[in-house]
Amino acid sequence: MAAGNVCPDCGHENTPGANFCSSCGNAIGDQDEPTTITFQIDTSDPEDATLTLDLDDIPSEGLLVVTHGANAGSRFALSDELTTAGRHPESTIFLDDITVSRRHAEISRGDEGYEVRDAGSLNGTYVNRERIDEPQRLLDRDELQVGMFRLVFVAGPRADAG
Repeated sequence: MAAGNVCPDCGHENTPGANFCSSCGNAIGDQDEPTTITFQIDTSDPEDATLTLDLDDIPSEGLLVVTHGANAGSRFALSDELTTAGRHPESTIFLDDITVSRRHAEISRGDEGYEVRDAGSLNGTYVNRERIDEPQRLLDRDELQVGMFRLVFVAGPRADAG
């Protein structure tokens, strides 16, 4: 194996291209590269089928990334204590589709992090493809479905602290 794939902490030889030691989890090699997250986006243009975000650019509160629907690729910072999602033009996250109720869902920020609740929508609100009847805490990378739209929650540093 290449010398660059030997863990500087425990000496374990790792597979080529490994960024972390499979034995102890320590970082291997140059970790100065930006840390990113990549999403598969449902779009009509195959060249725009992925969206890559630098984790350093995530707002401290976190954000929602639309991965499916007319707004695929859109990002919504969760900077308010209450974020509304729906077809009403005054919604914080305006989702213009007949499958979305005017007042569909609410995402609230509290001491324990973020919580989503259905606001009495006709088609329901889903977290990780399960319909929710009670408010549910959002965890990093949870998928929220509102009508035909799918959004992924990306926790920022402040959201992680809760």
